[in-house]
Amino acid sequence: MSRRNKKFQNPSKKQEGNKQRKNKPVNNNYNDPRKIPDGIVRLLNKNPKQGMNYKEISRALRIGNKLDRARVRAVLEDMVNQKTLEEMSRGKYRLILGSKKHNTSEKTKELEGVIDATSNGSAYLISQDSEEDIYIHSKNINKALHGDTVNIRIVYGRKKPEGIVTRIVQRARTKFIGTIQMNRNGKFGFLVPDNQRINVDLYIPLTKLRGAVDGEKAIGEITDWPNDSKNPFGKVTEVLGAASDNDVIMHSILFEYDLPNKFPDTVEREAEKITFDLDPEEIKKRRDFRDVLTFTIDPHDAKDFDDALSIKKLTNGNYEIGVHIADVSHYMKPGSILDSEAFDRATSVYLVDRVVPMLPEKLSNGVCSLRPNEEKFTFSAVFEFDDKANIVKEWFGRTVIYSDKRFSYEEAQEIIENKKGKLSEEILIMDSIAKKLRSKRFKSGAISFDRVEVKFNLDKADNATPTGVYFKESKDANKLIEEFMLQANRSVAKFIGDRKRHKNPKTFIYRIHDKPKPDRFEQFSNFVTQFGYNIKGGDNASVAKSLNDLLKDVHGKKEGNMIETLAVRTMAKAEYSTSNIGHYGLAFEYYSHFTSPIRRYPDVMVHRLLQEYLDGGKSVNAEDYEDSCKHCSKMEKKAASAERDSIKYKQVEFMAKHLGEEFTAIISGVTEWGIYAEIEENLCEGMISIRSMEDDTYVLDADNYCLIGSRNGKKYQMGDRINIQIKNADLAKKQLDYVIIPN
Repeated sequence: MSRRNKKFQNPSKKQEGNKQRKNKPVNNNYNDPRKIPDGIVRLLNKNPKQGMNYKEISRALRIGNKLDRARVRAVLEDMVNQKTLEEMSRGKYRLILGSKKHNTSEKTKELEGVIDATSNGSAYLISQDSEEDIYIHSKNINKALHGDTVNIRIVYGRKKPEGIVTRIVQRARTKFIGTIQMNRNGKFGFLVPDNQRINVDLYIPLTKLRGAVDGEKAIGEITDWPNDSKNPFGKVTEVLGAASDNDVIMHSILFEYDLPNKFPDTVEREAEKITFDLDPEEIKKRRDFRDVLTFTIDPHDAKDFDDALSIKKLTNGNYEIGVHIADVSHYMKPGSILDSEAFDRATSVYLVDRVVPMLPEKLSNGVCSLRPNEEKFTFSAVFEFDDKANIVKEWFGRTVIYSDKRFSYEEAQEIIENKKGKLSEEILIMDSIAKKLRSKRFKSGAISFDRVEVKFNLDKADNATPTGVYFKESKDANKLIEEFMLQANRSVAKFIGDRKRHKNPKTFIYRIHDKPKPDRFEQFSNFVTQFGYNIKGGDNASVAKSLNDLLKDVHGKKEGNMIETLAVRTMAKAEYSTSNIGHYGLAFEYYSHFTSPIRRYPDVMVHRLLQEYLDGGKSVNAEDYEDSCKHCSKMEKKAASAERDSIKYKQVEFMAKHLGEEFTAIISGVTEWGIYAEIEENLCEGMISIRSMEDDTYVLDADNYCLIGSRNGKKYQMGDRINIQIKNADLAKKQLDYVIIPN
């Protein structure tokens, strides 16, 4: 839609009207007022960007008498109300872009899309047929709920098109998790959904409560929604228990994102049939690494070990390093019960106090896990490195290994720092190669996002109650593993997809990451200049170097976490696809996921495809695998959202013990409804409602990420340090409310 310009005039149109009046007799066909709107549309459609007043329109339509001109004025006002015209300035009208101007016979335009609801009851329609999301007022949503696929009719407002829901094509869901609220006499209740974007409560008759009482968490299902009822009718399908119970809360989070809480019995029984014993005949088919020094480095509390590293010095002075990955695809056959369940889940979900695995425990923590002092089947990428960390040779295939030692990251880090300990020589050699690989990667344009990760100390008695918050930073031991995993993922993808090697590369699954959109990057660049930082433009490598310098400069400073967060948001989201566009953030032309098949289904698919092609198989159907990629990307996003919600809940739970206390915080976001701020010492984020800022009326300056007082001119900008007090901790909403303490 073009911008409104009140100063724009078109004298030629007026002259044309005068000319018509002078040279042609008044002989109109608009005695019937119903014909006037079409005439106005046709007239304004000739010059859609300019406006005309009622006199100009009357002259152009050759309407001469006062009565008919009065009708024109009334029709114009009516057409404004019907969202066909907009009043550019007083008494001056033009067609709203996208309305009837394109086709006078087209009364309405309809779109199909998905409802993206807001917490205030309004919504937006996301449609493939529209570049912009279409706003839907709460009064026009017509019983559609968040996530529903609907048809809408477009109406045209003064600024942007709006939608009216005309039909619900498909409900996204009919079951909801929430809290039971009984009426005063206890004869019926309501299920209040946890999801704030579900803006209706389910009416539950007493006979359909299944014994649920006031304040309990439950799952409710819509059974009917009468035309004359504001609320849908429903029934309780499952009573979960007390709303304050940690297990109930975690179950609720998983349910909200359609993530499973447990495995079906059929899947568990199938997993139990798998034996730990290695088939001697299968061993003969594999490259044997059991006599090569092999070890794992993982978090201290890890139970599933995806990857192991082996190292051997060659006679030419080079080192052969093997990246050995759990061979899940050997045990999980395509189309099996186990495979179907793993595909549906697509990923493991890591909540604060638990892991919801992609594979049953028998596989994830047992059969497939590369546990110390056990022989295991693996799928490996083996590299020969020279002293400059150049790859001289590479090999891919199925192997068998024996893990000699398990290190935690802390143990490996101590060896790197002190240069002594068990297997110190081997670990230090690997650390040296990893650092050279890392240096090359950054010189090629990779971006470093070494963000601080918030972790919780949980009470040992219940493994649920947060007793403290700490920060987890990536150190050399973490980066050692990271670099070899990155190298394996990169090399596997290049082995299959390299167009220099293959004229027509076979279908494969890539992990892709697009460039940031120029407008978003420019906005971010303009913002950081306010803090005295600069980002240079140019090619990808120059931009990446400039961004890395920025992230290095801000690390540890008060505005550091906020700028790092904004930088991440500026980037595009990585996803899975059969169409390779490279990985911008890593500066890799080819990249895949090969190294974590216990917790990611795309890695399982990569293993299968790689083996198929190593065996000389033909290229698989790209469309089928693209659909699988979309599913896995979707499930990955759901898992990430659930993980964030669990962190948010624990933050609120932890800070509930500190109501009324004061803290120093950094402004992490500004909106028209208030300020978001992170407490410096624990990064717990809360909101300061604009209504609580009673010293002035504050207005949002979106371009500069700040709120400005209308009278006093006081500015609250992202990155500013402020003093806050904990006002409220709402566990149900997972929300902390702060108030500003004046200096």
